[in-house]
Amino acid sequence: MSRPFVLCVITVTLGLAPLMAQQGGRQGGPPSMGGGQCANNPLNCPDAVNPLPAATTVWLEEMTWMDVRDAMKAGKKTIIISTGGVEPNGPWLALGKHNYVLRANCEATARLLGDALCAPIVPFVPEGRLDPPSGHMTSPGTISVTEETFGALLSDIVLSMKVHGFEHIVLIGDSGGNVRGMQAVADKFTKEWSGTPKVIHVREHYDYSTVTAAMEAKGLIPAGRKSDGLHDDPTITMNMMVTDPDSVRWEARVKAGKATIDGVSIADLNKALAIGKEIVAFRAQVTAAAIRKATGR
Repeated sequence: MSRPFVLCVITVTLGLAPLMAQQGGRQGGPPSMGGGQCANNPLNCPDAVNPLPAATTVWLEEMTWMDVRDAMKAGKKTIIISTGGVEPNGPWLALGKHNYVLRANCEATARLLGDALCAPIVPFVPEGRLDPPSGHMTSPGTISVTEETFGALLSDIVLSMKVHGFEHIVLIGDSGGNVRGMQAVADKFTKEWSGTPKVIHVREHYDYSTVTAAMEAKGLIPAGRKSDGLHDDPTITMNMMVTDPDSVRWEARVKAGKATIDGVSIADLNKALAIGKEIVAFRAQVTAAAIRKATGR
């Protein structure tokens, strides 16, 4: 046997080793899951019984692989991929404003649907030109990606969810710069996969004017307010507070006498949180209804 041929065989074998290990190894046994080998520990086998109680979280990154497997077997075949951002939001709000909002809203939406889970929030989105900087990139701390990068990242996440067997893959955003990319990805996969699985961009989640009008109609936020001229408003602030009051610097603002936005006080923490929960519930209801309609449920 010639030396080049031997080297070729060794190279191919080594290249196939990881795939063989993942699929059960040399003997063609059951596939391995959980990051280990089924042959080495039965808890790495696909049909292993979960040794712990069922997870109560809807967040994918907080679940084990067994939790996700069991949740999907129980009918949770919808995955929500939410896109936020890292951008300036005036002097009070954390740069991750949209991510704090989505932390509350995706969970509320998933629980309302009953058959959905939340993928990790995508914080890296188009926020302006990188060089020379434009848009939000003129403010320190902003992170921006190109439309191409955003589309590629979303596409890989969507494809990952398809591989795992989710039947409805839903994209929601909380920032204007995300809309075009999410719609483009949804359109691309809808064309390529012909609706199996369904990939949907739900625009209805990102509609602050409707949320504000609903809160005004309930008398929770006064109408006719004068804007402070900041990249902020009461609806956003109190939505964020449901996840973490410190994300809007609540305690520091109260001490500094700055606990208002557009003339609306957030100084009473319990009252602000109660309104924030109303905002989250309303947005979850709107988003869940749009998902049901788009998926024919």
